Amino acid sequence: MRAFLSTMAMAAALASAPARAEDLIIDHVTLLDGTGAPARADMSVGIDKGRFTFIAPTASAPRASGRHMDAKGQFLIPGLIETHAHIRLPSNANPAAEAPLDENDLPIQPTYSAAELEKAHEMGVGVLAGYLYSGVTTLFDAGNYAPYILRLRAEERAGKIAAPHIMATGNLVTYPGSHADAVAVRIADWPADRPKFLAYLREQKPDIVKITYEEHGWGTRPMVSLMPLPLMQQIIVEANRHGVRTVIHTSNEIRSVEALSVGADALAHPVIQAPISEGFAREMGAKKTPFASTLTIGDGYSRLVEHPEYLDQPLYQAALSPQEIETLRKETLPAWKARGWTWWMKLMTPVAAENIRKVYEAGGVVAIGTDQSLGPAVHREMELLQQQGIAPAAILRMATLNGAMLLGRAADLGSIESGKLADAVLLSADPARDINNAKAIVAVIKQGVLIDEDKLPLPGGKRGLRRPLR
Repeated sequence: MRAFLSTMAMAAALASAPARAEDLIIDHVTLLDGTGAPARADMSVGIDKGRFTFIAPTASAPRASGRHMDAKGQFLIPGLIETHAHIRLPSNANPAAEAPLDENDLPIQPTYSAAELEKAHEMGVGVLAGYLYSGVTTLFDAGNYAPYILRLRAEERAGKIAAPHIMATGNLVTYPGSHADAVAVRIADWPADRPKFLAYLREQKPDIVKITYEEHGWGTRPMVSLMPLPLMQQIIVEANRHGVRTVIHTSNEIRSVEALSVGADALAHPVIQAPISEGFAREMGAKKTPFASTLTIGDGYSRLVEHPEYLDQPLYQAALSPQEIETLRKETLPAWKARGWTWWMKLMTPVAAENIRKVYEAGGVVAIGTDQSLGPAVHREMELLQQQGIAPAAILRMATLNGAMLLGRAADLGSIESGKLADAVLLSADPARDINNAKAIVAVIKQGVLIDEDKLPLPGGKRGLRRPLR
C-alpha cells in the first residue's frame, strides 16, 4: 500500500487539500533541506503563497495561522530535479512523410500531423504525471520536437496540466552534419547565421541552449562534422548575453575539456567512453561546472534483459501503462538481448559511474539526470550512484540543489529555505540512510500545492497508487 501517514489527521488533511497554494505549516518533521546540512529533527516548515516562509524548531516556531500537518516520524526533502529528460513521442507517431534531405544531403527536421501531435500530447501529459508521482517537481527537457515540448511547457506554466516545472531547450543547436542535426538549429557561419540563432531565442525562448559536440555517439566513433570551437564560443556568449545558460552534449574527456575551454555553463553527460584522467577530475572540481549523471540510459538496456522484474515495482506500475509494460517484456527485451549495443553499454556504464565518483570526490558538481522519459528512472539514477559508494546524503543534494545549480535556478529551487518556491516531498523513511527510501513518498508538494495523486492521469491508472516502500 501507499506509504501510510503517521496520523489519521494528516491523511484527512491530504485528502481535502485544494489545488491551490495556501498557508500550510508542516510540524514535527525531520528536515533534510537539500544543502547538504545534517538532518534536523522536530522542525516546522511554513508555506505561504507558494513559497517557504520559515524553517524553525517546532517548539519555537512562529504560531502561524493556517493548516497544520503533524509529520512526526516523517522526513521532508526538496522536490527532486531531473536535469536531462526527453519527454517521449509515441513510437508510432511517425513523421507525416519520409524525412527528406536538404540541398546538402542532411536530414530535414521531421514534422507530425495534427492527429499525431494530439496523441503525443496525451502521452506526454501521462509521462509528466508519472514524474510528479515519483517526487520530481522540476525537469529539463534537453531536446525534442519543438512544437510538442513547448506546448507542454506552456500548459504547465498556465496550470492546465499536472506536471513538474518544465524547462526546455526546444530545438538543439549544432553545426551542419553534426550530432542530432536533424532536430537542431544549424549554425555554420556566425555572421550569416546569427539572425537564425536570435530568431530561435526569440521564438522558442529556450530556458537553456543545448549544443551538441560529439563524434557520432557514445558507442561509435566515426567522425562527423564538429562545431569549430570559436563558433561555439560565439554562440555561448550570445546566449549568455540574453540571460540564457548553455549545456553541451559531449561524452569523452577531450570534447568535454574543449567545451569547458570556451565557456560551457554545464555538460549534459559524464565522460563515458573511457576512464577519466586525474587532471580532468581536478579541473571539474576547480571549475564547479555542473554536469548531468545520465547513467540510467546505459544501464536500462541490460537491466531490462537481465532483471525485467523491476517493472513490477510500484513506481513503474504507475508511470507505465499495462500495454507499455507488456511491450517492454515481450518485444523490447528480446530485441535488446540480441543487440551488441546492450552489452557494450553494460560494460561502459560502470566506467561512467566511476568517472562520476572521481569528479565528485574532487569537488565537482554532479546533478541527477537520466536522459530518459520516466519518473522512476530518477530513483534508479540515485540507486546507481549509491552502488558506486557515494553517500545517500550527497546523492540527495545531487538530486535537488545541484540540479538547480545546473539549471541556473538555485536562487529559487533545489532547497528548503525561506523565500524559495515550496517544492518538497514528504517521506516515511530516511533517505540519508538509504537513497531507496526516497521512494517512500507520503506526499508531493509543488509550489505550495499538495498534489492530489488520485487526480493524476497516470498511465498505470489507479492500480499504481498501491506503493510499498521497496
